[in-house]
Amino acid sequence: MRVLGFGDNIVDRFVDRGIDYPGGNSVNVAVYARRLGVEAAYLGVFGDDDLGRFLRESIAAQNVAMDHCVVRAGESGLSTLRVDDGERVFLGWNGGGVTVREPLLLDAELSAYVSSFDLVHSSVYSRSESELPRLAASGPLVMFDLSSEDEYRASSYLDRVCPYADLVLLSCSHLDEAATHALLAEAVNRGAGMALATRGVDGAIARTDRYSVTAPARDSGGVKPLVDTMGCGDAFLAGFAVSLVREGWSADTPLQRKVVERALRDGADAAYEQCFVEGAFGHGRPVG
Repeated sequence: MRVLGFGDNIVDRFVDRGIDYPGGNSVNVAVYARRLGVEAAYLGVFGDDDLGRFLRESIAAQNVAMDHCVVRAGESGLSTLRVDDGERVFLGWNGGGVTVREPLLLDAELSAYVSSFDLVHSSVYSRSESELPRLAASGPLVMFDLSSEDEYRASSYLDRVCPYADLVLLSCSHLDEAATHALLAEAVNRGAGMALATRGVDGAIARTDRYSVTAPARDSGGVKPLVDTMGCGDAFLAGFAVSLVREGWSADTPLQRKVVERALRDGADAAYEQCFVEGAFGHGRPVG
C-alpha cells in the first residue's frame, strides 16, 4: 500500500512556546500514513529559504519520500498560533508562500508517478483543484480535505471537487448533527464517493449513497494531559483511509457498513494518539 500527500506544506509557529513545527495538511496525512506502517510520499513545492530547508529535513526524518518535489525561489508558508487549554488557536498565516502561489501542475511524468500510489490526498490549502481531474484519471483513490470554512461549502466549490473525490473530509465541530448530515449528503449528491465529518468531542460521521455511520470520539478519561489538537483531524483521516484500503477499498468496490464502522474506530484511535504529540508530528525547533 502506498499513500501520497499532494500539495501544501507549512511551518506552524507556536508563539506561546516559541517553537516552530513542520506541518501542512498534505504533509501530515503522508506522515501519519507512514506511522501506520504503509509506504508514503509527499509531492509539492518548497521555498528555498531556511524554513523550507527545515521542512524538507523534518519530513525526510519521518521516512516520507520526496523524490519528485520542487524547490522554488521564495518564502515558505508560515502560520502562527497558540494553545489554550489544549486547543490550537490560529492567529494568522502568510498565505502559504511559494508552495501555494506556484503549485505543481501534473504533467505526463508526474501523472505517471501519481499512478504508482493506491491513495492520494490533497486539500483546500493546496490550490490543487485544477489538478483533481488528472489525479482521478491517474488511477489512485483520491481524497480531499474541505476544511471548515464556508467558502469551501458553496455549491460551486463542491462541484469543482466532489466529482473527482472518492472521499472528502469536512470539519464540522461547529455544526449540529442535523446540519452535519445535510452537508455530507450534499457532498455525496454532488459526486463524492464518501463524505466524512469530524466533530471533535462529538465523534465522527461517514456517509455514502447507501448509508451513514456515526461513531463517538475516543475518551482519554483524563489519564494523561492533552498536549494540543494540532493534526488531530489529519490523523483521523489517515487512520480512517488506511483502514479502508487495508480492507480492500477501491473505486469499484462498495464498502460494507461494518468496514466503515471499523475504519471510524481506527480513525478515532489515530486522532486520540495525536492529541499527545507536540505540533503536527513533533520535530520542533526554537524560533530563530
